[in-house]
Amino acid sequence: MHIFEGFLPSPWWQLWFVFSIPIILFGMYRLNKLVGERRDIVPLLAVAGAFIFVLSSLKLPSVTGSSSHPTGTGMAAVLFGPAITSVLGLIVLIYQALFLSHGGISTLGANVASMGIVGPFVAYAFYKAAAKMNMNFYLNIFLATAIADWVTYVTTSVQLALAFPVGGALTVSGFMYSFSAFAAVFATTQVPLAIIEGALTALIMKYVVQVKSDVLVSLQVLTSEAVNKLKGAMT
Repeated sequence: MHIFEGFLPSPWWQLWFVFSIPIILFGMYRLNKLVGERRDIVPLLAVAGAFIFVLSSLKLPSVTGSSSHPTGTGMAAVLFGPAITSVLGLIVLIYQALFLSHGGISTLGANVASMGIVGPFVAYAFYKAAAKMNMNFYLNIFLATAIADWVTYVTTSVQLALAFPVGGALTVSGFMYSFSAFAAVFATTQVPLAIIEGALTALIMKYVVQVKSDVLVSLQVLTSEAVNKLKGAMT
């Protein structure tokens, strides 16, 4: 997913910064407010950030100018919302660009947009909607995480297709042809990776329910009744 340094031409890399910066600033505000009110939440924030870092560092070669890997952002989105997740994603992406040659600084806005904003927003929206329909919690986590992963790569495919439409000119047919080509290549690796990520995240959340269920209630991820029901099912 990480688009390599210098790969996106003007004005696309600049436009993705314009898109991402306001959301990042709002996420910083939300993060500062949350940490100021709940110092006990810091260890869970650190775990969520580390999860994003580890999974998104497991890159596989993919289409020219990018790579394929899990994203790890679905769990943070469910726990803390998409705005705070965008800040965690930004921190991870900066570190990876500077020290791991994974992604880049000029493409940071585009990579944050796909992995740190669009994917987490979809995961959060899906989780909340499914929770209202009383979907099984672990199935909900699995699907929200997997869908966030897939949407991240759909967004990257859009970014690449906008910058490199077939024929060189940005037309509907040129964009759609490029988008289909990029998405098809990503799908080869990303469909199974997203399923694995979804299953892993569901297992981690099962552990969190066992040991930190009070945090899930305070973050409004689950109600007390839902936690009691889940714990009852474990015994």
